[in-house]
Formats: sequence, structure tokens, C-alpha cells
Amino acid sequence: MSLIRNVGTIGGLTAISRVFGFARDMLLARVLGAGLAADAFQLAFTLPNTFRRLFAEGAFSVAFVPMYSKELHAEGGEEAAAKFAGDVLSVFVWVLLVFSAIAMIAMPGIVWLLANKFQDVPGKFELSVLLSRITFPYLGLVSLVAMLSGLLNARSRFGPGALAPVLLNICLISGIAAGWYLRGAGGDDTIVATSLAVSVAAAGLAQLAYLIWAARRAGVRLKVSTPKLTPEVRRLGALILPATFGAGIYQISQFVDTFFATSLPQGSLTLLKLADRLNQMPLGIVGIALGTAILPMLSRHIHTGEMKEAQRLQSNAFEMATLLTFPAAAALAVCAPAFVTAFFEGGKFTHGNGLIMADIVIALVAGLPAYVIVKILNPGFFAREDTRTPVGTALISLLFNIAVNLVVVRRFGIVGLAAATAASASLNCLLLYAILHRRGWFHFSVRLGGKIVRQLLATAAMAAVLWWLMPLLSGRFSGSVFDRIWSLSALVGLGMAVFFVVAFLVGALDKELLRMLRRRRPTRTMADDEILEVE
Repeated sequence: MSLIRNVGTIGGLTAISRVFGFARDMLLARVLGAGLAADAFQLAFTLPNTFRRLFAEGAFSVAFVPMYSKELHAEGGEEAAAKFAGDVLSVFVWVLLVFSAIAMIAMPGIVWLLANKFQDVPGKFELSVLLSRITFPYLGLVSLVAMLSGLLNARSRFGPGALAPVLLNICLISGIAAGWYLRGAGGDDTIVATSLAVSVAAAGLAQLAYLIWAARRAGVRLKVSTPKLTPEVRRLGALILPATFGAGIYQISQFVDTFFATSLPQGSLTLLKLADRLNQMPLGIVGIALGTAILPMLSRHIHTGEMKEAQRLQSNAFEMATLLTFPAAAALAVCAPAFVTAFFEGGKFTHGNGLIMADIVIALVAGLPAYVIVKILNPGFFAREDTRTPVGTALISLLFNIAVNLVVVRRFGIVGLAAATAASASLNCLLLYAILHRRGWFHFSVRLGGKIVRQLLATAAMAAVLWWLMPLLSGRFSGSVFDRIWSLSALVGLGMAVFFVVAFLVGALDKELLRMLRRRRPTRTMADDEILEVE
């Protein structure tokens, strides 16, 4: 498949998941607000979810997919790839079981490390421990989901892995509805939080069942046998350790942010997580889609010595990322008050909560381009089975993040924390590119630089129009449902129209890119199966 088709598949399905996730958070804000039970659930959900992104979808995937893809396209073919995957699964299952058991036993200590200030509020620490124990099995289940997704991704079957998160959000929405019904009017919010925690574990079972079915349908058969540390499994383990840090700076920063957020006034953690949902929309749709699609394709080019094609693939991915991310970041920054007011305010979520959350969104999206570009730069190392180099850049960025937080959190609170996260991600992005450039693995071309300048011009024009329109519609964002819908539609519609018209006029849109995006049934050539043909 071409890069555009792969990204379109992953991005489209991820967009569906993000819409369901957005609906989930809208309901959560109205039902729980930003109080004790909401903070406790956010912490409980953060633990398995961050470990999932860090290990399963981060370190494990970036190390496993290139090795599996190499076996699949080598002489041994399907047989060798199946043996390698089976050996990995046989060890992986036991590692997950032991790790999950230890974590659940040690949960009071883990929660204390991340949120010891919760002990200052009666019942909050105990509820956080209970909910975390209920949600943590999700990590083991979804890790197996990530492995099966990797097997399918190596075969250019990106749909099932991208669709699986939809099941999570459907389960969580059901959990909110069930908890709200059981709680009744004026009831205990811990009932809703507990219902949500149970739905997280149930979602893991649903996702695993779906991926097992999808893998079997694709002809993938895996056998769990006696665990054996084969040379390939040991090599995978050696790659995973540095990849855990190198691929997961954003996730590791989440733990750092959680630690600082739980030391701030009650509700800060919930507001941060809800604001991050807006930031995650373009990050998931563009960044994760591009990173997932580019890794197996880049690995094939590098293993076959096609370095020119590898450079072109990364350049095309970079151009696509900035084309979609620059306007998304600018629109979120300018329109944050409108989005927060229209989507989240109501029920137990107050206007004061909305004002703080809007400022958090603005601070977070300052780093959105960096978050996405890191997803494109990291595969340049991982495809070469070099998971050690990103460790240095990640360590520098993480230490920078902690140092900045120590200075800004006390003065600027939760907004300063979000800004520090954005700054550290930008630093990580710059360091990664500098190393790739120095090694000759990827470099900016004059053409790519010119496209980015043109994209910035179109983004500036769009931001100016939105800045002018926001005060004119300000009273509508908190009005009736109809007022909220049409006013936001006007913002989004006019913003998109201005951006793409100006982008077309200044030459920010590549004609070949537009041709391929419009093509409904592309010609299946060998070139199309390998790269995006954009000059």
C-alpha cells in the first residue's frame, strides 16, 4: 500500500475512535465534573493506559515490527515469522502476568509515588488504589492486542489495530451510563468511577477477542508453547529496553505531569487529562497514523539498501504531518475557549473549570507539531534496529521537563505544567532531527523547506480569520445545542476553507499529493505498494 492509503486507513479509523473518546470525555465531565472521584478515576486510567502506550504500542511495537517484518520477507517467509512470533508470545504472556500481579499487589505504593498528596483528601487515596487495581489488568490484555496489531501491520493490514480503540471508548461510554443510572440523582460519584474502572477491564477483553478474530481471518496462526529465550527473543528484549525510553518520552512525561498535577488543587489532574483529549485528536489521527504506517515501509527500504527511497518516504511523511498539524495546532490555540465551552461546560463541569482548561489546551498545543514530528523521526532509528540513540535525546528532554516543572508549576500551576511538556517535546524533536541529519539518514531539502514555509503562511492567514471571528460568536458557544453546533461549524468550516484556499494559492499543496488523495482506486503498481509517489 502507499503511504497515503495506509495513513488514510489508520487516520480515518483513529478519527472514529477519537470521536468516541471525545464523546466519552464530554459525558465524564458533565457526570463527574472535576472533583474527587474524577481525579481518582483519571489516575487509575492513566496507569495502564500510559504503560500501554509506553510498552505495548511504543517500545514493543517499534522493536517487534521491524524484526517480524524482516523474518516475514526473508527466505523463511511465513514459517519463520510464525515461529518468531510464537516464541515471543510464549515469553511475553508470562512477563505480562508477572508484571501485572506485582503491580496490583504494590498498587498502594505506586499510587503513593504518583499522588501522595491525595492522602490529604479523606477517601481519595483509597479510592484511587481500588480503581487502579480494577483497571490494571487492561494493560496485559491490550499488550496482547498490540502484538497482534503489529503482526497485521507488517502485512499492511492496519484496519483492525486502528479500530480496536473504538471498542474501548464504547465500553467506557457504557460504563458512564451504567454508573450514572446506578448513582441516581444526588448519589455517590464513586459509583460512577467504579463502573468506569470495571468497563476499562471489560474493554481489554473485547479488544483482544476482536484482534484474535482479525488475525485468524488474515491467516495468522500463533501457538503458545513453553517459554524459550531464543537468540531472536533475547535480541528483541535487548531492543525493547532502550526503546521503552526512546519511543516513550511523551508517555514518560505523562507520569511526570501526573506527579506534579496531583500536587495541585483538586480537579487539576482531571482538567489536564480532558485538555489533553483535544490535543490528542490531531496527534492520534496524524502522528500515530504516520508513525505506524511509515515503520514497516521504511524498514523494507533500509533492509534492501534503497536509501534514496527511505529519504523520500520520510520527506513525504514530514510534509503530510506539517500540512495537517500546523493548522490544527493554530486552530486549537485560537479557538480553545470556544471548544471547551461548547463541548464540556454543563452539569458538574463549571465555567471556572472551562476557563482553566482552555488555558491548558493552549499551552499543550504549542508542542503539537513536535509531538507529531517525533512520531516520524523515531522510525528513522527504529527501522535500523537502533533503539539506543533516542535514549539520549529522551533523557535530555525528560530532565529538561522536570527542571522546568520545578520552576513553573509553583508559579503558573497546571498551565505551566502543560507548557513545560510542550517545550520538552520540542527539544526532543530538534535533537532527533539533528542526529538523523548528522548521520546522513534524513535531511531537509530545499523543496521540503519551501513547502513548510508556505504551509505556515496559510496557517497564519487561517489563524487571523479565526481570531477575528471568535468575539463575534462568543455568546453562542454557551447557548442552546443548536447555537453551539452552528457556531462551532462556522469556525471549523471557515477556518478550513481559508487555510486550504490560501495553501493552494501559495503552493503549499502538492499537485501530486492532491491527485493521489482524490484518486479513489489507485493503480496497484509495485511502486504504489512501497512508497508515496510525490516528487
